[in-house]
Amino acid sequence: MKKPLQLFWSFFKIGAFTLGGGYAMLSMVEKAVVDQKKWIPTDEFWDMIAVVQSLPGVFAVNTALYVGHRVAGTKGAFAAMLGAIIPSITIILLLATVFREYRDQPVVERIFKGIRPCVVALILAPSLRMIKSAKVTWKTAIIPIATVFLIWWLKVSPAYVILTAIAGSLVYAFIINRRETTRLRDCEATRSPEVSKSRSQNGKEAES
Repeated sequence: MKKPLQLFWSFFKIGAFTLGGGYAMLSMVEKAVVDQKKWIPTDEFWDMIAVVQSLPGVFAVNTALYVGHRVAGTKGAFAAMLGAIIPSITIILLLATVFREYRDQPVVERIFKGIRPCVVALILAPSLRMIKSAKVTWKTAIIPIATVFLIWWLKVSPAYVILTAIAGSLVYAFIINRRETTRLRDCEATRSPEVSKSRSQNGKEAES
């Protein structure tokens, strides 16, 4: 029962002090899960983010469910999910009761104007780390550039982009696997006559 409680408390703190949504929480999640607790290796963490952000549903909840299940099974997933959503629900309910009354106050407007740049930085920082962990090279840079162009400029739905990327990855993997299989067969075919010849020579030497 120790790990589910740790998961709940970790994601409770993340949910309570994260501004800007799921992507803004990535830095805190990485620090808690990878650096401090060492529940998940760095490479697996960013692979998880790539999978989670491709799934339907709330990004923060999906992340909590994955980490929780990875660390402590079903109980861990449930505990992490509760920890992630309870602070948000509580804060939203409190804000909903008072925000409408005070949203036009100059102090409130200044507070939100100060929060917005911080949120941008919170989202940008993990995005840069994600680019580094994805090992994007000059050859593969065309993929994220094309994705940005399709979504931002042509207004293509991200769902279609994700499905296309999955299909393209499967086709690419199939082609690479087939080439590797063909190469291994060619190597075996090249080596077979040499092996037969060597065995024949060894047999003749043994007879003599």
